[in-house]
Amino acid sequence: MLRIGITGGIGSGKSIVCRLFQVLGAPVYDSDARAKWLMGHDATLRDELTAAFGPATFDAATGQLDRVYLARVAFTDPTQLARLNALVHPAVGRDFEAWSITRKAEGYRYLLKEAALLYESGAYRQLDQIITVFAPQVVRQARVLRRDPHRTPDDILAIIGKQMSEEEKVQRAEHVVYNDDQQPLIPQVLALHGELVK
Repeated sequence: MLRIGITGGIGSGKSIVCRLFQVLGAPVYDSDARAKWLMGHDATLRDELTAAFGPATFDAATGQLDRVYLARVAFTDPTQLARLNALVHPAVGRDFEAWSITRKAEGYRYLLKEAALLYESGAYRQLDQIITVFAPQVVRQARVLRRDPHRTPDDILAIIGKQMSEEEKVQRAEHVVYNDDQQPLIPQVLALHGELVK
């Protein structure tokens, strides 16, 4: 069973490409969604987060992760953000390994792992091939402004600045899906699916 990573910068359209693959029957692991779930439910990770960021990381009354507190502590300090990533990324890696074993037992020919920071986190090392979803920066910025009206252009540029360049992701990937509003997505995904199931 092939383990395929799918990545791309904010606004590139990773999620819609993943949905197309899911329609074709491919299982997709959403790293961002699983990271959020694990921070709230994985006992080991909860203990590590509490030790790293203090008891206020989880609400005393409900036991729920206090995302506002954690964002205030971690996302304003690069050292603290690196500390958070050093705890969350390995937990996601372990969770993905267990998920992959189950998918292999179910007989899938390939699976996808969706992650914006596939290279930056080192998660690409778990995978056989990488798909980059590419869109020019001006297109990505416009999409994010439409999708997330609470963000400003400066917010988006700050996020883009923390991600590997699209050009480098394209160079490092085995496959590229162009979501530039010029080339239709469905034929590209169908062709890639056909190649991956062979």
